[in-house]
Amino acid sequence: MKIIVCGATQVGKSAVSYLVKGNNDIIVIDENPRNLDDVSKEFDVLPVLGKPSHPDILERAGAKDCDMILALTESDEVNMIICQLAYTLFDIPKKIASVNSETFTDPLWGMLYNDNHIPVDLLISPNIDIAEQILKILQYPGCAGILPVFDGKYSIVTLNINENCPLLNIPLVELSRQDDFHIGFVNIIRDNVSFLPDMYDVIQNNDQINILVEAEKVYNAISIFGMEKPANERLVVFGGNEISEYIGNKIENDDTIISSRLVEEDLDKARILAKNLNRTVVIQGEMMNDVILKEADLTHADAVIAVTDNDKDNLLASLMAAKSGVSTTISVINTPSSSNLMFNNTDNILINRSSITISGMLKEIRKAKLRQAYSIARGMGEIWEIKLSEDVEYCHKRIGELNLPKMCRVVGVLRGNELIHPDPTSKFELNDLLLIYVDSTMIKQAEHVFC
Repeated sequence: MKIIVCGATQVGKSAVSYLVKGNNDIIVIDENPRNLDDVSKEFDVLPVLGKPSHPDILERAGAKDCDMILALTESDEVNMIICQLAYTLFDIPKKIASVNSETFTDPLWGMLYNDNHIPVDLLISPNIDIAEQILKILQYPGCAGILPVFDGKYSIVTLNINENCPLLNIPLVELSRQDDFHIGFVNIIRDNVSFLPDMYDVIQNNDQINILVEAEKVYNAISIFGMEKPANERLVVFGGNEISEYIGNKIENDDTIISSRLVEEDLDKARILAKNLNRTVVIQGEMMNDVILKEADLTHADAVIAVTDNDKDNLLASLMAAKSGVSTTISVINTPSSSNLMFNNTDNILINRSSITISGMLKEIRKAKLRQAYSIARGMGEIWEIKLSEDVEYCHKRIGELNLPKMCRVVGVLRGNELIHPDPTSKFELNDLLLIYVDSTMIKQAEHVFC
């Protein structure tokens, strides 16, 4: 697939880091040569210097025979113009635009996005999606991530396992025999390697696990694994941008939040945020300054959220907060490689920008007919939702007959209101909803099975 990515800043680089894993030809357009140098040094892409909203630049990038265009610049309006040009001049089949203004994403204006008005096939809002993920984590103290699946009836919950877990070193087969243990295991990440556990595997200290649970029992699942933490009532946020402003606006009427303080070094940004946020105290100054940290009351915070553009600053802020006794620390990671930096501690929750960004467009990128799709496990794997219909070749087959590739597993089947934890003998039925985990190295093989 030939894909043009417009914009080589954070969102664009996040998308590129994931797209290069597939069999894609990637062209990146940006008017900043430094941005292009950075992305072309890190990834196998064709860089094109120029304004992506100019027709001649799009033509030079090969828009005439392009399969998809991703308009991911920092300007919502420019992204819409790019999609208009892609439709009017080059007839590009799929057009995806990133927008972060809540005005443009308001359902009230949804009728704007069609071929007769603004020809955008898919809107994504990475910063809003990151903020929403952070708010979910704050809502469920002890979890490191939560992904609603099956129309919100179930959730994939990420847990960072530590020595307090009472289930350490117990074979999963023994856990499954317990009457109150209605939990499915999706995958385990150990020493930065993801694997699909079998029934004789055990959970170890420092593992990160993804589990499938009923949405109403998320708190219970966190408790079973001994990962519960105090309620997140006092927040300190490092970094003033769209993410922190969105979080600030959402907690305006949240009675569970006692206090919220935001630290931003840039004076102009701090002034704008102070004007727009009523309940959040905005503090202007350097995030590592002792006076600023005292004013932010870091030592009494329940949760620290670092959302700056600098990954090392975010990780250092979380490390500093953890040493001060803060129970929940969250770091936004803009570059995937930063998740493996030595000074990230196990309990620190990482929000991977590339995973969030790509999740918004996976359904459009994959060849399989997917109901929903998400990137999980730090980008090491994907979750696919598929609804079985009569025209699906494997509709009435057993799982063992599918010849699934290694590191690909059907982790759940929703039949009516019943969740089935399947095995190779399980047989599919019409209208089943399948939840499938696919390792990032097995995408092509899985697409061949489920196309």
